[in-house]
Amino acid sequence: MNLSEMIDNMIDWARERLGNRDYIGLCLAFAEDALEISNSIEVFGGDSAKESLELYRDALQTGVPERGAFVFYDCLCPGPDGPMNWGHCGISIGEAKVIHSWDAVRIDDYLQIETMQTAVGDYPRYCGWVPISRVLAQEPDR
Repeated sequence: MNLSEMIDNMIDWARERLGNRDYIGLCLAFAEDALEISNSIEVFGGDSAKESLELYRDALQTGVPERGAFVFYDCLCPGPDGPMNWGHCGISIGEAKVIHSWDAVRIDDYLQIETMQTAVGDYPRYCGWVPISRVLAQEPDR
């Protein structure tokens, strides 16, 4: 299977879940499930969107995300001891749009996501995007 087919599979799987509320607070799990389940593979990211961003920082790019990219944001979310920067992420579907899990699985302009208030009153801040090829290249922790 080539990269283009993998991206199509991932985006199709994600679109089939528009409006679904099962991934509230689980944006990274949503993005990873879209890639993994739709392509019968396993990827190795961090435990949060912020941690994954740090793992992929060597490939981080700015500007309009390319189709299939994982798109990352800094943002404070509820944590066990108060607000924590767990980050936020989604999948670029092209044309500056991102499919992601927020209050439900939804599609928003990648910069419009910065206007969405979190449960602790914070707003996501766009960090950039990582090509899907970099996500696929991540080795498991040993």
